[in-house]
Amino acid sequence: MAASLRLGCQGFIRSFLGGLRTRSGECNLRAFHTARTLRGVPGVQIFMPALSPTMEEGNIVKWLKKEGEAVNAGDALCEIETDKAVVTMESNDDGVLAKILVEEGSKNVRLGSLIALLVEEGKDWKQVDVPSVKVSPTAVPTATQITDVPAPKPVAPAVKLGLRMSPAARHIIDTHGLDTSSITPTGHRGIITKEDALKFLAQKKAPGEKPIPATPTPPPEKIPTSPPAASPAPVSGRPSFPPVSIPGKPHTEGMFSEIPASNIRKVIAKRLTESKSSIPHAYATTDCDLGAVLQLRKELAKDNIKVSVNDFIIKATAAALKQMPNVNVTWNGEEATPLESIDISIAVATDRGLITPIIKQAASKGIQEIAASAKVLAQKARDGKLLPEEYQGGSFSISNLGMFGITGFSAVINPPQSCILAVGRSRVELALTEGEEGNPQLCQKQVMNVTLSSDSRLVDDELASKFLECFRKNLENPLHCALV
Repeated sequence: MAASLRLGCQGFIRSFLGGLRTRSGECNLRAFHTARTLRGVPGVQIFMPALSPTMEEGNIVKWLKKEGEAVNAGDALCEIETDKAVVTMESNDDGVLAKILVEEGSKNVRLGSLIALLVEEGKDWKQVDVPSVKVSPTAVPTATQITDVPAPKPVAPAVKLGLRMSPAARHIIDTHGLDTSSITPTGHRGIITKEDALKFLAQKKAPGEKPIPATPTPPPEKIPTSPPAASPAPVSGRPSFPPVSIPGKPHTEGMFSEIPASNIRKVIAKRLTESKSSIPHAYATTDCDLGAVLQLRKELAKDNIKVSVNDFIIKATAAALKQMPNVNVTWNGEEATPLESIDISIAVATDRGLITPIIKQAASKGIQEIAASAKVLAQKARDGKLLPEEYQGGSFSISNLGMFGITGFSAVINPPQSCILAVGRSRVELALTEGEEGNPQLCQKQVMNVTLSSDSRLVDDELASKFLECFRKNLENPLHCALV
């Protein structure tokens, strides 16, 4: 009995001491290493940056570094398509690119989204700790994704939410106080027509019948305008008539395809809509004689100096802004802000949309220097290689469609600027001039049409007319313009 008790006590004490040795020794080290392996190597997080003032999301065009490659501060990491151009993103830290979280070709990546991870040099980049929660690219619904959503009722949502009705039907409904949810629409895309409203009104006023508080909407299969297999409405709530085409399936009559807009075109649409809806546009048009400019171009070409008519237009505009500084202003939301420098934005058409690189300090530059700057900026714009400082800002815009055969047009102001000059093509006109002996005679003239769009809050009609007249004189006297 005593021996058994002694052996039991010894076993208990041995187990207790072994446990202490395990907790303070080898097992503790083993637990530490295991926890470190689970946590992984801490990484430096790289987020989607704001590469332009109006940028809200971007597209990853191409990664210039691969996972496992060494990265130094200032190295190019990837190319990002913003709302303006394709910009190269540079690294701010040294290390090794451990993990690319947003692959090439990803669209609509929101600002602040985690796109990659760096680790310090000498660390095991394969064991980088990837955060479990990260902002992913905005999901763009496709036709295939839309078809997986249960199909809503084709007509009822459009009638109840959108109140789609013809003007005549609206007048009848408002006059008699009819309940639109009780009217069965028979028009195209679920529109309540005049006949629908009159029919419901006749039923309501029929003798011997009680007032109809609400007529339930018939099921979709009884509506004659609804196809038997109607595709669901898009996310915007628009009725899906005609149906959206589905990839991999043949097109049928009435189908259409939706082409997604690039970030640049989305921003162009947004800014133009804001400009036309919030800026009071005023327009003034005049014709300019290009005789002196064309003659000077021929003389410069003899000395192998190549300049375009557009270069003279830029110089004449910059000189006019210098002569009339009241036009060289911007709108800050409440009042005019005078600008010290004269920076001319020139509209350049690219495959991705319109962009306006800037010729800075244009008033202090000569024609040849303006021509060289315009050529370089236009090529960089078409290649998508413009830097943010090369297209942000500007005090005055010029849009020239003369090379496309456009006689004249009106351009939309690029806020917060005060004006934009729309330039058309040159044309030949006959004009009466005074001959050597003082007799009138007919001669040919090269005339160009220009239209000034001005913000009436900043530039009134009188000031706009004076500016346009100053511009015309500068363009028709290029030698005098060079001295301004």
